[in-house]
Amino acid sequence: MDWSILRRWRVLALLLLGMALPVAALSGGAALAQAVGAPRPWEMDMQRAFGPVKQHQIDLHDLVLVIITVITLFVGGLLLWVMWRYNARRNPVPNRTAHHTLLEIAWTVIPVLILVVMAIPSFRLIYYEDKGRDIDLTVKVTGHQWYWEYSYPDKNNINFTSYIIPDDQLKAGQLRLLDVDNQLVVPVGKNIRVLQTSTDVIHSWFIPALGVQRYAIPGRTIETWFRADQPGVFYGECNQICGTNHSRMPIVVRAVTPQEFDAWLNEAKTKFSDATPPAPTEPRQLAAAGVQR
Repeated sequence: MDWSILRRWRVLALLLLGMALPVAALSGGAALAQAVGAPRPWEMDMQRAFGPVKQHQIDLHDLVLVIITVITLFVGGLLLWVMWRYNARRNPVPNRTAHHTLLEIAWTVIPVLILVVMAIPSFRLIYYEDKGRDIDLTVKVTGHQWYWEYSYPDKNNINFTSYIIPDDQLKAGQLRLLDVDNQLVVPVGKNIRVLQTSTDVIHSWFIPALGVQRYAIPGRTIETWFRADQPGVFYGECNQICGTNHSRMPIVVRAVTPQEFDAWLNEAKTKFSDATPPAPTEPRQLAAAGVQR
């Protein structure tokens, strides 16, 4: 099934449910204006796609949404018709027919066909998300309780940690519980391979606007990929319960032009030249109002 066909289903889904709301009217604050991929007040739909992986996820979602909407309307209408047509007043002597071969074949075959229609694009998307092709950059993501560690194996193994910014240290324009001290920087329009692991418990690296969600499991390296098609800042969080401060390990990905990325690499080589990965056994305590390292 062609992905372009799936995109057309979104329009139909929104028309059927009447859920098309002006995004501009729901956005609020100057900080969110700069946050391209961030949650917004009263947001009812999924975050806008800023990469091909997320767009394919939305296409599949909308296809399934149309299918289940049609099924719900059909079943609901059938129930209403049965209640009207076969109530005790209109049908005092009920029919005692117990079997109908054609009907039984139909309600077995049709659900199977519906599942096949959903399964084919589902499996295609799973394999599409699994491993990228024509990779331009590799990033290793390591989950810790309760912060992230990033390294660039292709770029002299630049390595640094990323912690949440405590509430009392937030600056103007920064988002509470979402901004971090060191953002993951990637070039726009490049295919980014992400290798994920963990040093303690299971974490999950989740960026809604880019369609990235993979578990970071101790002792395993799990691969996925993404591409940001537009410069901006994309926010995410660990979405696997990983302990007391699970809610305080946000993710920020900043997509910049290739020229800006090269300039950042030169700066990062100096900034993080003395950075060494922290020992897994080192205790980390995050207070409710801040981070203690």
